[in-house]
Amino acid sequence: MTRAPLDVPALRRDLLAPRGPLARLDVVEVSASTNTELADAVRADPGGWPAPAALVAEHQAAGRGRAGRAWQTPPRAALTVSVLLRPRLAPPQLGWLPLLAGLAVVRALGAAGVDGAALKWPNDVLLPAADDAPGLGRFRKVAGVLAEVVPHVAGPAVVVGVGLNVDQTAAELPVPTATSVALAGSDVDRGALLGGLARELVAAVGRLEAAGGDAAGAGLAAGYAAASATLGTPVRAELAGGNEAVEGEAVRVAADGSLVLATAAGERTVTAGDVHHLRRT
Repeated sequence: MTRAPLDVPALRRDLLAPRGPLARLDVVEVSASTNTELADAVRADPGGWPAPAALVAEHQAAGRGRAGRAWQTPPRAALTVSVLLRPRLAPPQLGWLPLLAGLAVVRALGAAGVDGAALKWPNDVLLPAADDAPGLGRFRKVAGVLAEVVPHVAGPAVVVGVGLNVDQTAAELPVPTATSVALAGSDVDRGALLGGLARELVAAVGRLEAAGGDAAGAGLAAGYAAASATLGTPVRAELAGGNEAVEGEAVRVAADGSLVLATAAGERTVTAGDVHHLRRT
């Protein structure tokens, strides 16, 4: 299948400052991992990468999801982008960045006419499906987010990677619990999605900074909750390390971005782990 490349000159005109939200935009044909490549570039030349900056790959050959999972797509079938942020936030507040990236994806999809996108804590974007899937309910995963602090760089630096399935056929998806924008019935330009994502993410981080890291005060916590498919749902959280799981109803997102569950033993806060949506009994 022949797929169109991104229109890089148009993207630069649209997204680079002073009119657009980005200070730098690089588009490469192939990257093993945009997160790894961008983090390495920032460490090698911090002054050459003012924030916000974005690295986009037409084809990501060895992408990484959370917990080291592999994430691959056919060339030009997905939006694979990593954004460099230098947020004026305290370390405990950085947990909101992947959540805001997910919210930015949801809003970019909505602006492009893709209805029904929702968020699964902590870092998945879902689209409605005709039937149930294990751990997702009546949804399929269309995008994932991976946020990583860049060590050995003066001042806070975070790379937020987004992989959004845009044009894949069912045969091109790695697992049956995944979907693409095309399979959901929408024909959307990857460049338009990139523009919407960049604007929404940069604006959300700016609002969080202006509120001193208070996501509730910035109105972002309410926005996230409205888009969440997890809150109000019974879930099983497999905690980081895989040695413990906890079940309960997801009731809210805490001030640091953690997920709060109401369990039979009282409230339990989950800071990291895999969350599976359960059917109500």
